[in-house]
Amino acid sequence: MAANRQTEGDITFGGDIPSGSFNLQKLDAAKYISLYDLVNKPDNRDALIKTYGDQGITGFLQLVGATKAIGMADEVQYWEETRLHKKQAGALATITAGDTTVVLTASSAANVIARANDIVLVNGSERAMVSISGTAITLTSLLSGGFTAFTGAEVELPIVGNLYGQGTDQPDEFIESGIVKRVNPFMIMKDVYSVTGSQATNIGWINLGNGDYRWYLKSEGDTRQRFMDKREMMMLLGEKVTNTAIYNPATSENPVYGSEGYFSAIEDRGIVSGGYLQDLTDVDDLIKVLDKEGGSSEYAMYVNRVQDLHLDDLIGAAGDTTTTGAAKFGAFSNSAETAINLGFRSFNRAGYTFHKHDWKLLNDPTLLADSDFAGVAVPMAQVADAKTGDKAPALEMNYKAANGYSREMEHWMVGSILGASNATKDNVEFHYRSECNLVTRAANRHILIKKS
Repeated sequence: MAANRQTEGDITFGGDIPSGSFNLQKLDAAKYISLYDLVNKPDNRDALIKTYGDQGITGFLQLVGATKAIGMADEVQYWEETRLHKKQAGALATITAGDTTVVLTASSAANVIARANDIVLVNGSERAMVSISGTAITLTSLLSGGFTAFTGAEVELPIVGNLYGQGTDQPDEFIESGIVKRVNPFMIMKDVYSVTGSQATNIGWINLGNGDYRWYLKSEGDTRQRFMDKREMMMLLGEKVTNTAIYNPATSENPVYGSEGYFSAIEDRGIVSGGYLQDLTDVDDLIKVLDKEGGSSEYAMYVNRVQDLHLDDLIGAAGDTTTTGAAKFGAFSNSAETAINLGFRSFNRAGYTFHKHDWKLLNDPTLLADSDFAGVAVPMAQVADAKTGDKAPALEMNYKAANGYSREMEHWMVGSILGASNATKDNVEFHYRSECNLVTRAANRHILIKKS
């Protein structure tokens, strides 16, 4: 029989005082416990303080105008035109001053772009006529004085036109328009959160909103937010997998393809800075590249705090929010006030307008604050599809979907509690899944700013 249990006939009663209870007893000062310590509620503040503010980082792609589209295959293919004009590349022989002919050797017959009678620029400004024999391209100076001296090297010569004599025939070769087919696979992302029936009915000290104190709601909501954040980060930072230890269709039943993210697209075929933009000279160097790549007239710059301060300094050094002329606000319905309300500060340089914005993702110490990335500049304009001529956004988020079934953001429950009745285990699992990718059109017009 338990200690202190008593009997009176067939009745058993009494027993030990439960731990933590207060009972009449003799106490000394060392053992004294106040009755109020046991029966009084703590002075609890039930608000949950967001110590680090709003930690969600999603929304960048929507803010820069990325649209959503449906995908119906394992990959998305899209088309981009090549440059209208091409240079003739090859090894140019050494020129002695006054030479009237010089030979340029192409790397292969397929790389002979020039045609007979084409006019090219040698040494930057000297015009020469082309004649061709295999991979040997003979350049004949149009002037009797010949060429200036040149030390042999690999070069690229602009083709500026051609010349023909009276009564001659048309060219016997033509140039086909160039086009590039690009392909980006979809990537599959998943996550899960689980809670037992006991945990789901526990009431805590913290008010999670609308008087609900069940902590699992907070954890489930955070799991969903983390999943959405990681999905967006993979659209930014994803890469096509080439490591055969991960991707090998020949030996793996379910190979992981990966998908090209925004940063990878720019690193592969876009504009990458060699460091922070710290003064107007850096901006001017960037603009010169934009001129070459057919840059948009307006850019949205999302940058980390260091780059943000550098831009503030160079704008301040110019004495105005615009460095030359008035900034354009076409991306904000021609309203400077709208741009300011959205947190942008704008400046203009050489006909280009840059709207800068602080990017939380690049300042978060648990995410990209210590990465090599300092920011991006996204063209705020649509691009023309090379195959159809249709206008399309520079960035497009694609999600697998068909016949009313969408894999954009799937969410389902497995268990026997909280309304789920498709399993016998005393818990419920919240599952999340998304199949998506990002298409970056005309990546050559996008800018990635690296710290060094």
